[in-house]
Amino acid sequence: MTGIVVLGSTNMDLVAYVAKAPRRGETVTGREFRTVPGGKGANQAVAAARAGGAVSMIGAVGTDDFGVRLRATLDGSGVDTDLLRTAEGPSGTAHIVVDDEGGNAIVVVPGANGTVDHLAPGDEALIATADALLLQLELPLDGVIAGAQAARRHGVRTVLTPAPVQPLPPELLAATDLLVPNEHEAAALAGIADPHAAAEVLLRQVPEVVITLGAAGSLYAARGAEPVTVPAPLVRAVDTTAAGDTFVGALAVAVAEGRPMPAAMAWASAAAALSVQRPGASSSMPYRPEIDEAADAAHSPVNH
Repeated sequence: MTGIVVLGSTNMDLVAYVAKAPRRGETVTGREFRTVPGGKGANQAVAAARAGGAVSMIGAVGTDDFGVRLRATLDGSGVDTDLLRTAEGPSGTAHIVVDDEGGNAIVVVPGANGTVDHLAPGDEALIATADALLLQLELPLDGVIAGAQAARRHGVRTVLTPAPVQPLPPELLAATDLLVPNEHEAAALAGIADPHAAAEVLLRQVPEVVITLGAAGSLYAARGAEPVTVPAPLVRAVDTTAAGDTFVGALAVAVAEGRPMPAAMAWASAAAALSVQRPGASSSMPYRPEIDEAADAAHSPVNH
């Protein structure tokens, strides 16, 4: 099994399902409410574990009931939580509105995640054992940078999801091997809307970029190589909340197993397509046999 370490957030997702999201000052009636364990870090950890990786989680939960449930969800998905800290106070929460078209709007309150601004004893040693370190931006930047630099010192591949999008410090970019933004994050980071043009700009800062394009698939660009677009399976989205995290978790496993990037992207797209057909974040993520079956059924050709 490939070793994946995730340094990232754990949140309890508080999800309201509505026909149409409220505008400012408007009140609407929802049809359902759920609490679902999530957070970009925990989501990627669960996705990678279900995709067949040996996954460990570095981060923090609070001393509330949510913290107990978040840890139990990771443990139940086969994620090692020995270095998941418990910080005094509330766990992180994400307040999510999902509309009938599967779109969402999210407010994140960091809680315990805000304490992860440094590496704790044992964190660097764990990172050093990994094939890949997965990072996002729901933790303090100092903590993310410390993790990326630790991975760089030990020759571990770093995969950064730049979300929530914000300017990326030079020291973080210098320690990033693969950047995986969605098309909106890529546009914000590059200052240009076209994904191909944005990828060219981003390649000046990092060696490899995968831009996810929603239903249009994903775009891979690397220095000195022709860009490759990989289509996504055509499905009807019910809830897109964790699609990107499902993609990244599965992609990290496939790449660490030595698959060529286009094949890894097609497999990860099959995983993400399964997740958007189900409600919730971690609860929607598929297991490896499902991903294999969906990928085989898709037989997605690679378009240059």
